[in-house]
Amino acid sequence: MTNVHDFKANLLNGTSADLSEFKGKVLLIVNTASKCGLTPQYEGLEALYKDIGNENFEILGFPCNQFGNQEPGSSDDIGEFCQINYGVSFPMFEKIEVNGDNTHPLYQHLKSEKKGLLGSQKIKWNFTKFLINQAGEVVKRYAPTTKPEKIRSDIEALV
Repeated sequence: MTNVHDFKANLLNGTSADLSEFKGKVLLIVNTASKCGLTPQYEGLEALYKDIGNENFEILGFPCNQFGNQEPGSSDDIGEFCQINYGVSFPMFEKIEVNGDNTHPLYQHLKSEKKGLLGSQKIKWNFTKFLINQAGEVVKRYAPTTKPEKIRSDIEALV
């Protein structure tokens, strides 16, 4: 059976990351954007990461430019923005697509495992979040407007 640990993705610096490196950790996977009304959620994500993040929890950020061209920059631009404005210290990956013909395989899997509103697989907007257990199974999907602090208890229950 396929799980999140079966996928690979490139980090912002271009190096390939095998998600099996995160076996045994609870993961929160988020599609992000730098010029979105929800971009301030980076602050809440970083707070969660600093409070809970240890050997048992990681946040993985996947920039996406499919919603109103709100992530137009290069990997360097994205990394600089996240660091300067929000002090992001969790792993950030290269820009990907989360919908359509070029959907990253990880997101094909996430969407098929936990559907959205009314059973839709489509990602509706930036900052859709997926909670993954230590075995790499998708446990829950959260709407873009769900603030990171509202997910805290779900994360803590798994860690």
